Amino acid sequence: MEPKNSYKLLTRLKSYLKNPVLRSMLIVAIVTFFIKGLAFYKETVIASSFGLSEVLDTFLVAVLIPTFVQSVFLNSLKNLFIPNYIIEIKNGSNKGGFQSLVFLMTLIVSLVSILVCYFFMDFFLENIYPGHTENYYALVKNQLNIILPSLVLWGFSTVISGLLEVDNKFFVATIHQFFPLIIMLLFLFFLKENLGDKVLAYGTLVGSLSSFLFLLTYAIYSNKLLLSKPAMNTNSKMMLSQLPPKITSSFLSSMNNFIDQFFAGQLVVGSIAALNYGNRIPAFGVTIVIMALGSVLLPHFSRLVNTDINLAYKYLFKILKIVVSTSVIVVIIVIFFSDVIVEIWLERNEFTHDDTIKVSLIQKILLFNVPFYLCTLIMVKFLTSINKNSFMAKISFVNLMINILLNIILIKYYDVYGLALSTSFVLIISSCFYFRYTYKEYKKIS
Repeated sequence: MEPKNSYKLLTRLKSYLKNPVLRSMLIVAIVTFFIKGLAFYKETVIASSFGLSEVLDTFLVAVLIPTFVQSVFLNSLKNLFIPNYIIEIKNGSNKGGFQSLVFLMTLIVSLVSILVCYFFMDFFLENIYPGHTENYYALVKNQLNIILPSLVLWGFSTVISGLLEVDNKFFVATIHQFFPLIIMLLFLFFLKENLGDKVLAYGTLVGSLSSFLFLLTYAIYSNKLLLSKPAMNTNSKMMLSQLPPKITSSFLSSMNNFIDQFFAGQLVVGSIAALNYGNRIPAFGVTIVIMALGSVLLPHFSRLVNTDINLAYKYLFKILKIVVSTSVIVVIIVIFFSDVIVEIWLERNEFTHDDTIKVSLIQKILLFNVPFYLCTLIMVKFLTSINKNSFMAKISFVNLMINILLNIILIKYYDVYGLALSTSFVLIISSCFYFRYTYKEYKKIS
């Protein structure tokens, strides 16, 4: 490359990095990449230790309900908290009272969820995962009882990370995810023999505690916590009014994973784990992009729509074009190397070559939906910033119905691969619905 062209490229790169939004996206993307890289290594260790076994299947069932609660309730609170907290800051109102209100809501939701999970677990297992042995159910319940306290820790961590994102502390708000991974690896390496079947559950609990303590320490040290008596005002009432449709939308969306797990549970032992592993690579790409874009874009969109909503829409469409064009190229490359990736990543000890072929095919099917899913998640962030949560609840219900119908049909012909096909079809259809609605909303104001 000629020196002149190199200088132009370097100058352009420096100008891009001066943009605070792009710089924040880059920081989150790099940190998330290393986090997910470590997560892949953790999965390699787990696969080597347990294969597609009953222990791993029961752990995935046990952790399913707490992660469902986190996704539906705790993340919904965070996504509503961020745009409304930005409005609170802009209005110069009682930030401490607003923070306390969200923490109180988070604690109540977490404790109620723990009680519901504890007392209704038997009912859940007997009706959602019927036909298994007593040992299978005992493994699920023993691990769930250990994991449940993590809900409170996840809830508080979610709120604190939201506060840091509002304050553009994206590095700290992201890097705390390293701690659960490191703790889990330490448990697998040094405590597996002592803890036995419960090692994954204890690793999850202690990892959650370490992540929370890191965020709490930083928030206290940097004076980000401004707790005072919980207060209600116009803004907080607006946030609460948006909570039911947001929770409904998140609930129905998360139910898709429950439905897939339910159908996978009716198949041979190991199907849940195979579906889980097959989604790891697609989820890896989605997580990096949505963490880099979504975490930064929600507060950015929330500020932008309050100043120039027309510009906010144009910014959204520009982001969508870049995401689609880039992700399609990446997906094609990853599909081509899918078998090799799974073989290098997982195939050792208890994880056989037949397991590799099975997981790789599931992975290929799920990769097709990645460009569409990314666009949907970005549009969800934007629609959240303009409080269009009622529409998202309706679409989530439609998606759930389509997913159930396709699961019933496709599982008969394609076994666990039918569940992957159903997931991809639903996410592609959903993306079309979201884009059509978003574009119609744009036309109303343009």
